[in-house]
Amino acid sequence: MQETFTNLKKVYKFGRKYRKNLIMLFCSTISGTIIGIIIPLLVAQQIVCLTSNIWEQAIGVSLIIFIIQAYKAFAKMFFHRRNSQYFVKNTTKDIQIVLGKEILKINQHDMDHNSSGMFIHRMTNDTEKMSSFFLDALSNLRNFLSNIGALFATLIINRQVFVYYLFVSIILTILHIIKTKKFGEKDIEYRDKTENVSSLISELVRGIRDIKMLNAQSSFFTTLEENIEIQNKKRFEMSNINTKYEYIIDTLRALFELGLILLLILLINNKSLSVAMALALFNYRTGIMTTIIEKVSVLLELTKNFNISCDRVFSILENKTFTKESFGKKHLEKVEGNFEFKNVTFGYDEDRKVLDDLSFKINAGEMIGFVGKSGAGKTTIFNLICKMYSTKSGEILIENEKIDELDEDSIRGNITIISQNPYIFNLSIKDNLKLVKENLTGAEMIEACKMACLDEFVEKLPNKYDTILGEGGVILSGGQKQRLAIARAFVQKTKIILFDEATSSLDNETQEEIKKAISNLKDEYTILIIAHRLSTIVNCDKIMILEEGKINDQGTHEELLIRNHIYQNLYKTEILNQ
Repeated sequence: MQETFTNLKKVYKFGRKYRKNLIMLFCSTISGTIIGIIIPLLVAQQIVCLTSNIWEQAIGVSLIIFIIQAYKAFAKMFFHRRNSQYFVKNTTKDIQIVLGKEILKINQHDMDHNSSGMFIHRMTNDTEKMSSFFLDALSNLRNFLSNIGALFATLIINRQVFVYYLFVSIILTILHIIKTKKFGEKDIEYRDKTENVSSLISELVRGIRDIKMLNAQSSFFTTLEENIEIQNKKRFEMSNINTKYEYIIDTLRALFELGLILLLILLINNKSLSVAMALALFNYRTGIMTTIIEKVSVLLELTKNFNISCDRVFSILENKTFTKESFGKKHLEKVEGNFEFKNVTFGYDEDRKVLDDLSFKINAGEMIGFVGKSGAGKTTIFNLICKMYSTKSGEILIENEKIDELDEDSIRGNITIISQNPYIFNLSIKDNLKLVKENLTGAEMIEACKMACLDEFVEKLPNKYDTILGEGGVILSGGQKQRLAIARAFVQKTKIILFDEATSSLDNETQEEIKKAISNLKDEYTILIIAHRLSTIVNCDKIMILEEGKINDQGTHEELLIRNHIYQNLYKTEILNQ
């Protein structure tokens, strides 16, 4: 109970701006409860009038019942539903927005080790269950309290029947509590397995082209089928619990109805109860022995689902399970592009170093190239500059300030990274560019696309800059995706631009155009380029050769060609492959 109350307070913080709607819902619940108490008493009076041939009074009571029921239907339509939909819709939206922002703050290491399906499921399914709990709980509570009216009516009519009904209600409620507890334990396991299936389905949609090209349909669906079977097994276990306890509860309910008949016969024979009142009391059995217990069961189930969803969502919001990125408070008003690595050591796993006591300094306006074998640490340097990961030891400085002391905007607001496989959003070209600059003008957009050698392609599209690109930019080629990512960088205009194999998928002619565009940025921006094609970096101010996480050598293209065997071999290999 304490857990539910605590979670209600937490969720209410998201919905309190819509408290007027919640108050209307509460008032609707109160009026519905009062009606639920009054109606059984009126129905009992109606039955007495009908069995006693008091027609005028029977008509009068029936008219009152009609008016009350008509008001109840009107209130349900115009007060309850409208306010409930508004409250649930907007509260869910607010929770999802905050949760989405918190997911973005999760440490990249934790993101790498958890499936996207898990986050998707919590952001959609769990948030909706959290906000809709207010509506569903109030609705079921209203129905529960309304039927409590029938129980109070029995107290007024006959105490022995009231005690019998109360005893039955307690027994059946205890059984429902046991069922809900056992069901909840299995539900937690079921949700975990559902996240695995959701993740695989997400991978199916996102990786459909690669699955087809790799002819991996059979193995992928074998894995998917195995996970669905495990999910269904958990669902079957939950169903078994329901079936088992529903059988026991239904059997007991039938037995209790038989006992009720015997009790009523005994009371009539003892002249403690009239036949008319016995009939009224017997008609209450559905509301008391079925509806009340069912509503208790539903409320228990809703509460259990609510608490599970809250635990899963607040584990992210309150940093219970996932580590959040940490930034300093110092803000750099102006970044020129100077930064430095001082004795930096880093590894994605504890037992393997990717960078080993790495040190180098880059001045504002320089264009630096990085070369080396795969796994030498080139991309890791970029990840650390952007603070996607934190160093194990050593320091990274931007404008002579420690990166760990800077706020997020000072780092990521001044660095643009163009990766080998940039993610293109399922938006138009214009909206993809506006993601990095909301007030982007048409002239700026066109200029950025020209610099990225993308303008001619865009002009040939039917909707030009308003063309929707599909999930992951499916209508674009690999080279076009990279050019759009480069255009985004030109729009963002950060002082530090990182090219991580950004021209690797481009043909030679387009690569030359991109090289010209990059050259135009020289001196104005600090540019770092990772490249397998040495032709991309021959004009760099300095080229650094990485080997096993350390700087093997550094110098200009001409200097390295003369003295460095690794660079000589890389250059010869490229010449031979042309």
